[in-house]
Amino acid sequence: MARRYRSVSYLQNAIWIDQVSFFLCTVKILILHQHFNTPEKGGALRSYYLAKAMVDRKLQPVVITGSNEKIYRKENCEGIEVHYLPIAYDNSFGFTARSLSFLKYIFGSVKIAKTIPQIDICYAISVPLTVGLVAMRLKRKTKVPYIFEVGDLWPDAPIQLGFIKNYFLASLLLYLEKRIYHEAKSIVALSQPIKEAIEKKIQGKKIHIIPNMADCDYYIPEIKSLLLEEKFNTKGKFVVSYIGTAGVANGLDYFLECANVSRKAGLPIHFILCGDGAMIPHLKTSSERLNLRNISFTGHVNRSHVKEVMNITDAIFVSYKNVHILQTGSPNKYFDGLASGKMIVVNFGGWIKEEIEKAGCGIHVDPKQPSDFAAKIEPFVHGKTQTNEFQRAARALAESNYDRRKLSGQFANIFTT
Repeated sequence: MARRYRSVSYLQNAIWIDQVSFFLCTVKILILHQHFNTPEKGGALRSYYLAKAMVDRKLQPVVITGSNEKIYRKENCEGIEVHYLPIAYDNSFGFTARSLSFLKYIFGSVKIAKTIPQIDICYAISVPLTVGLVAMRLKRKTKVPYIFEVGDLWPDAPIQLGFIKNYFLASLLLYLEKRIYHEAKSIVALSQPIKEAIEKKIQGKKIHIIPNMADCDYYIPEIKSLLLEEKFNTKGKFVVSYIGTAGVANGLDYFLECANVSRKAGLPIHFILCGDGAMIPHLKTSSERLNLRNISFTGHVNRSHVKEVMNITDAIFVSYKNVHILQTGSPNKYFDGLASGKMIVVNFGGWIKEEIEKAGCGIHVDPKQPSDFAAKIEPFVHGKTQTNEFQRAARALAESNYDRRKLSGQFANIFTT
Protein backbone atom coordinates (compact mmCIF):
# COMPACT_ATOMS: atom_id res chain seq x y z
CA MET A 1 0.00 0.00 0.00
CA ALA A 2 2.83 2.37 0.92
CA ARG A 3 4.57 1.50 -2.35
CA ARG A 4 1.38 2.28 -4.31
CA TYR A 5 1.05 5.63 -2.46
CA ARG A 6 4.59 6.57 -3.35
CA SER A 7 3.96 5.68 -6.99
CA VAL A 8 0.91 7.93 -7.10
CA SER A 9 2.92 10.70 -5.44
CA TYR A 10 5.69 10.37 -8.02
CA LEU A 11 3.11 10.44 -10.81
CA GLN A 12 1.52 13.59 -9.40
CA ASN A 13 4.94 15.24 -9.13
CA ALA A 14 5.74 14.29 -12.73
CA ILE A 15 2.45 15.79 -13.91
CA TRP A 16 3.14 18.97 -11.92
CA ILE A 17 6.63 19.24 -13.41
CA ASP A 18 5.20 18.81 -16.92
CA GLN A 19 2.65 21.53 -16.24
CA VAL A 20 5.35 23.92 -15.03
CA SER A 21 7.53 23.12 -18.04
CA PHE A 22 4.58 23.74 -20.37
CA PHE A 23 3.91 27.08 -18.67
CA LEU A 24 7.53 28.18 -19.00
CA CYS A 25 7.64 27.16 -22.66
CA THR A 26 4.60 29.29 -23.46
CA VAL A 27 5.55 32.51 -21.64
CA LYS A 28 6.26 35.12 -24.31
CA ILE A 29 8.10 38.24 -23.15
CA LEU A 30 8.27 41.35 -25.29
CA ILE A 31 11.55 43.21 -24.73
CA LEU A 32 11.49 46.88 -25.69
CA HIS A 33 15.02 48.17 -26.10
CA GLN A 34 16.05 50.62 -28.78
CA HIS A 35 19.75 49.74 -28.45
CA PHE A 36 19.81 45.92 -28.52
CA ASN A 37 23.28 44.66 -29.48
CA THR A 38 24.76 41.25 -30.26
CA PRO A 39 28.37 40.20 -29.56
CA GLU A 40 29.16 40.44 -33.29
CA LYS A 41 27.97 44.05 -33.40
CA GLY A 42 29.63 45.11 -30.16
CA GLY A 43 28.55 47.70 -27.65
CA ALA A 44 26.61 47.17 -24.42
CA LEU A 45 25.28 43.61 -24.24
CA ARG A 46 23.03 43.66 -21.18
CA SER A 47 19.77 43.18 -23.09
CA TYR A 48 21.36 40.34 -25.08
CA TYR A 49 22.42 38.64 -21.86
CA LEU A 50 18.92 39.06 -20.42
CA ALA A 51 17.28 37.65 -23.52
CA LYS A 52 19.69 34.68 -23.51
CA ALA A 53 18.80 34.05 -19.87
CA MET A 54 15.16 33.79 -20.95
CA VAL A 55 15.96 31.37 -23.76
CA ASP A 56 18.03 29.18 -21.44
CA ARG A 57 15.01 28.87 -19.12
CA LYS A 58 12.53 28.07 -21.92
CA LEU A 59 10.97 31.53 -21.98
CA GLN A 60 10.26 33.15 -25.35
CA PRO A 61 11.86 36.60 -25.74
CA VAL A 62 10.79 38.87 -28.58
CA VAL A 63 12.85 42.04 -29.01
CA ILE A 64 11.86 45.25 -30.76
CA THR A 65 14.90 47.42 -31.39
CA GLY A 66 16.26 50.05 -33.74
CA SER A 67 18.73 49.73 -36.59
CA ASN A 68 20.64 52.05 -38.91
CA GLU A 69 19.55 49.88 -41.83
CA LYS A 70 17.12 51.33 -44.35
CA ILE A 71 14.44 48.64 -44.12
CA TYR A 72 12.63 46.66 -41.44
CA ARG A 73 13.82 43.11 -40.92
CA LYS A 74 13.20 40.25 -38.54
CA GLU A 75 15.64 37.52 -37.52
CA ASN A 76 16.15 34.71 -35.04
CA CYS A 77 19.31 35.29 -33.01
CA GLU A 78 20.16 32.24 -30.89
CA GLY A 79 16.51 31.66 -30.04
CA ILE A 80 15.73 35.37 -29.66
CA GLU A 81 13.18 36.78 -32.09
CA VAL A 82 14.45 40.25 -33.00
CA HIS A 83 12.52 42.92 -34.91
CA TYR A 84 14.82 45.62 -36.32
CA LEU A 85 13.13 48.95 -37.05
CA PRO A 86 14.82 51.28 -39.58
CA ILE A 87 15.48 54.07 -37.06
CA ALA A 88 18.87 55.75 -37.27
CA TYR A 89 20.77 56.37 -34.06
CA ASP A 90 24.39 57.14 -33.32
CA ASN A 91 26.32 58.08 -30.20
CA SER A 92 27.43 61.23 -32.00
CA PHE A 93 23.84 62.51 -32.26
CA GLY A 94 22.99 65.73 -30.47
CA PHE A 95 19.98 66.16 -28.18
CA THR A 96 17.51 67.03 -30.97
CA ALA A 97 18.56 64.14 -33.23
CA ARG A 98 18.39 61.70 -30.32
CA SER A 99 14.94 62.93 -29.31
CA LEU A 100 13.66 62.48 -32.87
CA SER A 101 15.07 58.95 -32.94
CA PHE A 102 13.37 58.16 -29.63
CA LEU A 103 10.02 59.40 -30.95
CA LYS A 104 10.33 57.30 -34.11
CA TYR A 105 10.99 54.26 -31.96
CA ILE A 106 7.81 54.88 -29.94
CA PHE A 107 5.57 54.88 -33.01
CA GLY A 108 7.43 52.07 -34.77
CA SER A 109 7.48 49.70 -31.80
CA VAL A 110 3.78 50.24 -31.05
CA LYS A 111 2.99 49.33 -34.65
CA ILE A 112 5.14 46.16 -34.62
CA ALA A 113 3.93 45.08 -31.17
CA LYS A 114 0.38 44.87 -32.54
CA THR A 115 1.54 42.15 -34.95
CA ILE A 116 3.10 39.93 -32.25
CA PRO A 117 0.52 37.47 -30.88
CA GLN A 118 0.05 36.21 -27.32
CA ILE A 119 2.44 38.48 -25.42
CA ASP A 120 2.30 37.61 -21.73
CA ILE A 121 4.42 40.41 -20.30
CA CYS A 122 6.52 43.33 -21.51
CA TYR A 123 10.02 44.19 -20.31
CA ALA A 124 10.84 47.83 -21.12
CA ILE A 125 14.46 48.97 -20.91
CA SER A 126 15.40 52.61 -20.55
CA VAL A 127 17.27 54.77 -21.60
CA PRO A 128 15.35 56.47 -23.13
CA LEU A 129 12.61 57.01 -20.59
CA THR A 130 10.11 57.35 -23.45
CA VAL A 131 10.18 53.58 -24.00
CA GLY A 132 7.80 53.56 -21.05
CA LEU A 133 5.17 55.24 -23.24
CA VAL A 134 5.11 52.15 -25.44
CA ALA A 135 4.79 49.85 -22.44
CA MET A 136 1.95 51.93 -20.96
CA ARG A 137 0.07 52.00 -24.27
CA LEU A 138 0.32 48.22 -24.65
CA LYS A 139 -0.92 47.78 -21.10
CA ARG A 140 -3.94 49.97 -21.69
CA LYS A 141 -4.83 48.52 -25.10
CA THR A 142 -4.05 44.84 -24.54
CA LYS A 143 -3.88 44.47 -20.73
CA VAL A 144 -0.28 43.23 -21.00
CA PRO A 145 1.60 44.18 -17.79
CA TYR A 146 5.12 45.52 -17.95
CA ILE A 147 8.30 45.57 -15.90
CA PHE A 148 10.40 48.71 -16.27
CA GLU A 149 14.21 48.65 -16.11
CA VAL A 150 16.10 51.73 -14.95
CA GLY A 151 19.77 51.87 -15.86
CA ASP A 152 20.18 55.63 -15.54
CA LEU A 153 18.08 58.10 -13.60
CA TRP A 154 16.38 59.85 -16.48
CA PRO A 155 15.41 62.70 -16.77
CA ASP A 156 17.44 63.68 -13.68
CA ALA A 157 20.74 63.02 -15.49
CA PRO A 158 20.15 65.18 -18.59
CA ILE A 159 18.65 67.90 -16.39
CA GLN A 160 21.70 67.99 -14.11
CA LEU A 161 24.02 67.82 -17.13
CA GLY A 162 22.28 70.85 -18.63
CA PHE A 163 20.82 69.14 -21.70
CA ILE A 164 17.24 69.89 -20.61
CA LYS A 165 16.94 73.52 -19.56
CA ASN A 166 13.30 74.21 -20.33
CA TYR A 167 11.31 74.16 -17.09
CA PHE A 168 8.09 72.90 -18.67
CA LEU A 169 9.82 70.10 -20.60
CA ALA A 170 11.67 69.03 -17.45
CA SER A 171 8.42 69.04 -15.44
CA LEU A 172 6.66 67.01 -18.12
CA LEU A 173 9.41 64.38 -18.17
CA LEU A 174 9.49 64.13 -14.37
CA TYR A 175 5.71 63.59 -14.39
CA LEU A 176 6.08 60.95 -17.11
CA GLU A 177 8.74 59.18 -15.06
CA LYS A 178 6.40 58.86 -12.07
CA ARG A 179 3.53 57.62 -14.25
CA ILE A 180 5.73 54.93 -15.79
CA TYR A 181 6.88 53.77 -12.36
CA HIS A 182 3.32 53.82 -11.02
CA GLU A 183 1.83 51.71 -13.81
CA ALA A 184 4.64 49.15 -13.90
CA LYS A 185 4.09 45.72 -12.38
CA SER A 186 7.56 46.06 -10.87
CA ILE A 187 10.83 47.87 -11.50
CA VAL A 188 14.37 46.62 -12.07
CA ALA A 189 17.16 48.94 -10.87
CA LEU A 190 20.77 48.41 -11.88
CA SER A 191 22.20 49.63 -8.58
CA GLN A 192 21.23 50.22 -4.96
CA PRO A 193 21.46 54.04 -5.32
CA ILE A 194 19.08 53.90 -8.29
CA LYS A 195 16.66 51.82 -6.22
CA GLU A 196 16.83 54.32 -3.36
CA ALA A 197 16.26 57.25 -5.73
CA ILE A 198 13.17 55.58 -7.21
CA GLU A 199 11.79 54.81 -3.75
CA LYS A 200 11.88 58.54 -2.98
CA LYS A 201 9.69 59.19 -6.00
CA ILE A 202 7.17 56.37 -5.60
CA GLN A 203 6.35 54.26 -2.56
CA GLY A 204 5.10 50.70 -2.31
CA LYS A 205 6.43 49.48 -5.66
CA LYS A 206 8.38 46.23 -5.90
CA ILE A 207 11.94 47.03 -7.02
CA HIS A 208 14.45 44.33 -7.95
CA ILE A 209 18.18 45.02 -8.13
CA ILE A 210 19.81 43.23 -11.08
CA PRO A 211 23.14 44.95 -11.81
CA ASN A 212 25.05 44.63 -15.04
CA MET A 213 26.69 41.26 -15.50
CA ALA A 214 30.28 40.05 -15.67
CA ASP A 215 30.69 37.42 -18.37
CA CYS A 216 33.21 35.34 -16.46
CA ASP A 217 33.20 32.63 -19.15
CA TYR A 218 34.15 34.94 -22.02
CA TYR A 219 36.37 37.47 -20.26
CA ILE A 220 39.08 35.72 -18.27
CA PRO A 221 42.46 36.80 -16.84
CA GLU A 222 45.14 36.19 -19.45
CA ILE A 223 48.88 36.58 -19.87
CA LYS A 224 49.64 39.44 -22.24
CA SER A 225 50.04 38.32 -25.84
CA LEU A 226 53.31 39.43 -27.47
CA LEU A 227 51.52 39.64 -30.81
CA LEU A 228 48.82 41.91 -29.40
CA GLU A 229 51.42 44.07 -27.65
CA GLU A 230 53.08 44.56 -31.03
CA LYS A 231 49.71 45.23 -32.68
CA PHE A 232 48.84 47.98 -30.19
CA ASN A 233 52.46 49.13 -29.75
CA THR A 234 52.36 48.67 -25.98
CA LYS A 235 55.32 46.38 -25.34
CA GLY A 236 56.97 47.23 -22.04
CA LYS A 237 54.19 49.69 -21.14
CA PHE A 238 51.64 49.81 -18.35
CA VAL A 239 48.34 50.05 -20.24
CA VAL A 240 45.32 52.01 -19.01
CA SER A 241 42.21 51.59 -21.17
CA TYR A 242 38.88 53.35 -21.34
CA ILE A 243 36.35 51.11 -23.11
CA GLY A 244 32.90 52.45 -23.84
CA THR A 245 30.94 55.43 -25.10
CA ALA A 246 32.76 58.72 -25.45
CA GLY A 247 29.89 61.05 -24.60
CA VAL A 248 29.66 64.36 -22.80
CA ALA A 249 28.67 62.61 -19.55
CA ASN A 250 31.89 60.58 -19.55
CA GLY A 251 34.15 63.59 -19.08
CA LEU A 252 37.02 62.12 -21.08
CA ASP A 253 38.98 65.36 -21.24
CA TYR A 254 40.19 64.19 -17.84
CA PHE A 255 41.44 60.93 -19.43
CA LEU A 256 43.56 62.98 -21.84
CA GLU A 257 44.84 65.13 -18.96
CA CYS A 258 45.93 61.95 -17.16
CA ALA A 259 47.85 60.95 -20.29
CA ASN A 260 49.46 64.37 -20.40
CA VAL A 261 50.60 64.44 -16.77
CA SER A 262 51.88 60.85 -17.10
CA ARG A 263 53.93 61.88 -20.15
CA LYS A 264 55.37 64.86 -18.29
CA ALA A 265 56.20 62.61 -15.31
CA GLY A 266 58.01 60.18 -17.57
CA LEU A 267 55.78 57.26 -16.62
CA PRO A 268 55.82 54.33 -19.09
CA ILE A 269 52.04 54.29 -19.48
CA HIS A 270 50.07 53.89 -22.68
CA PHE A 271 46.43 54.97 -22.79
CA ILE A 272 43.83 53.38 -25.06
CA LEU A 273 40.44 54.93 -25.78
CA CYS A 274 38.27 52.15 -27.21
CA GLY A 275 34.84 53.27 -28.40
CA ASP A 276 32.99 56.00 -30.25
CA GLY A 277 30.69 58.87 -29.39
CA ALA A 278 29.99 62.55 -29.81
CA MET A 279 33.24 63.63 -28.12
CA ILE A 280 35.69 61.61 -30.24
CA PRO A 281 36.50 64.38 -32.78
CA HIS A 282 37.10 66.84 -29.93
CA LEU A 283 39.25 64.35 -28.02
CA LYS A 284 41.37 63.56 -31.08
CA THR A 285 41.90 67.26 -31.74
CA SER A 286 42.90 67.83 -28.11
CA SER A 287 45.28 64.86 -28.24
CA GLU A 288 47.00 66.31 -31.30
CA ARG A 289 47.17 69.77 -29.74
CA LEU A 290 48.83 68.31 -26.62
CA ASN A 291 51.14 66.24 -28.84
CA LEU A 292 50.23 63.06 -26.95
CA ARG A 293 52.08 60.04 -28.28
CA ASN A 294 51.06 57.84 -25.37
CA ILE A 295 47.40 57.49 -26.34
CA SER A 296 45.63 55.65 -29.14
CA PHE A 297 42.05 55.59 -30.39
CA THR A 298 40.56 52.33 -31.68
CA GLY A 299 37.08 53.54 -32.61
CA HIS A 300 34.06 51.26 -32.18
CA VAL A 301 34.95 47.56 -32.05
CA ASN A 302 33.05 44.32 -31.47
CA ARG A 303 33.43 42.04 -28.47
CA SER A 304 36.29 39.98 -29.89
CA HIS A 305 38.35 43.14 -30.42
CA VAL A 306 37.43 44.38 -26.95
CA LYS A 307 38.87 41.13 -25.65
CA GLU A 308 42.13 41.89 -27.46
CA VAL A 309 42.30 45.29 -25.79
CA MET A 310 41.56 43.67 -22.44
CA ASN A 311 44.44 41.25 -22.96
CA ILE A 312 47.10 43.95 -23.09
CA THR A 313 45.41 46.18 -20.50
CA ASP A 314 46.60 46.50 -16.90
CA ALA A 315 43.92 48.89 -15.59
CA ILE A 316 40.44 49.82 -16.77
CA PHE A 317 39.56 53.49 -16.44
CA VAL A 318 35.89 54.23 -15.67
CA SER A 319 35.15 57.92 -16.14
CA TYR A 320 32.22 60.27 -15.52
CA LYS A 321 31.88 64.01 -15.29
CA ASN A 322 31.89 65.36 -11.76
CA VAL A 323 28.07 65.39 -11.54
CA HIS A 324 26.50 63.67 -8.54
CA ILE A 325 23.65 61.91 -10.38
CA LEU A 326 26.15 59.98 -12.55
CA GLN A 327 27.57 58.24 -9.48
CA THR A 328 24.46 56.05 -9.31
CA GLY A 329 25.13 54.38 -12.68
CA SER A 330 26.20 50.87 -13.58
CA PRO A 331 28.68 51.16 -16.52
CA ASN A 332 29.04 47.99 -18.57
CA LYS A 333 32.82 48.01 -18.95
CA TYR A 334 33.33 48.11 -15.21
CA PHE A 335 31.99 44.56 -15.11
CA ASP A 336 33.94 43.42 -18.18
CA GLY A 337 37.05 44.80 -16.51
CA LEU A 338 36.34 42.87 -13.32
CA ALA A 339 35.75 39.64 -15.26
CA SER A 340 39.01 40.12 -17.16
CA GLY A 341 40.86 40.57 -13.89
CA LYS A 342 41.93 44.18 -14.37
CA MET A 343 42.47 46.74 -11.66
CA ILE A 344 39.92 49.55 -11.78
CA VAL A 345 40.52 53.31 -11.78
CA VAL A 346 37.56 55.66 -11.21
CA ASN A 347 37.36 59.45 -11.07
CA PHE A 348 33.97 59.70 -9.35
CA GLY A 349 32.47 58.83 -5.99
CA GLY A 350 29.52 56.65 -5.14
CA TRP A 351 28.95 52.94 -4.82
CA ILE A 352 31.61 51.79 -7.31
CA LYS A 353 34.32 53.81 -5.55
CA GLU A 354 33.29 52.30 -2.21
CA GLU A 355 33.16 48.80 -3.69
CA ILE A 356 36.58 48.76 -5.35
CA GLU A 357 38.27 50.25 -2.30
CA LYS A 358 36.65 47.68 -0.01
CA ALA A 359 37.51 44.80 -2.36
CA GLY A 360 41.07 46.05 -2.85
CA CYS A 361 40.80 45.97 -6.64
CA GLY A 362 40.97 49.63 -7.62
CA ILE A 363 41.75 53.24 -6.84
CA HIS A 364 39.88 56.54 -6.88
CA VAL A 365 41.57 59.60 -8.36
CA ASP A 366 40.66 63.24 -7.80
CA PRO A 367 38.51 64.42 -10.75
CA LYS A 368 39.86 67.95 -10.36
CA GLN A 369 43.53 67.02 -10.17
CA PRO A 370 44.97 64.81 -12.97
CA SER A 371 48.28 64.86 -11.09
CA ASP A 372 46.56 62.71 -8.47
CA PHE A 373 46.26 59.98 -11.09
CA ALA A 374 49.99 60.02 -11.79
CA ALA A 375 50.84 59.90 -8.09
CA LYS A 376 48.47 57.01 -7.30
CA ILE A 377 49.17 54.89 -10.39
CA GLU A 378 52.99 55.10 -10.17
CA PRO A 379 53.33 52.37 -7.47
CA PHE A 380 51.43 49.99 -9.74
CA VAL A 381 53.49 50.89 -12.81
CA HIS A 382 56.66 49.97 -10.95
CA GLY A 383 55.18 47.28 -8.71
CA LYS A 384 53.97 44.22 -10.58
CA THR A 385 53.19 42.33 -7.35
CA GLN A 386 50.76 44.99 -6.15
CA THR A 387 49.13 45.18 -9.57
CA ASN A 388 48.64 41.42 -9.62
CA GLU A 389 47.01 41.51 -6.19
CA PHE A 390 44.50 44.12 -7.34
CA GLN A 391 43.80 42.17 -10.52
CA ARG A 392 43.13 38.94 -8.63
CA ALA A 393 40.79 40.84 -6.31
CA ALA A 394 38.92 42.23 -9.35
CA ARG A 395 38.29 38.76 -10.74
CA ALA A 396 37.19 37.49 -7.33
CA LEU A 397 34.66 40.34 -7.08
CA ALA A 398 33.29 39.50 -10.52
CA GLU A 399 32.84 35.84 -9.62
CA SER A 400 31.27 36.47 -6.23
CA ASN A 401 28.89 39.34 -7.04
CA TYR A 402 28.36 39.70 -10.78
CA ASP A 403 28.78 36.36 -12.52
CA ARG A 404 26.42 36.23 -15.49
CA ARG A 405 25.14 32.74 -14.70
CA LYS A 406 24.10 33.73 -11.18
CA LEU A 407 22.46 37.02 -12.14
CA SER A 408 20.73 35.41 -15.14
CA GLY A 409 18.97 33.05 -12.77
CA GLN A 410 17.90 35.91 -10.52
CA PHE A 411 16.57 37.79 -13.54
CA ALA A 412 14.60 34.83 -14.92
CA ASN A 413 13.02 34.31 -11.51
CA ILE A 414 11.26 37.67 -11.90
CA PHE A 415 9.08 36.09 -14.57
CA THR A 416 8.61 32.64 -13.05
CA THR A 417 7.82 33.40 -9.41
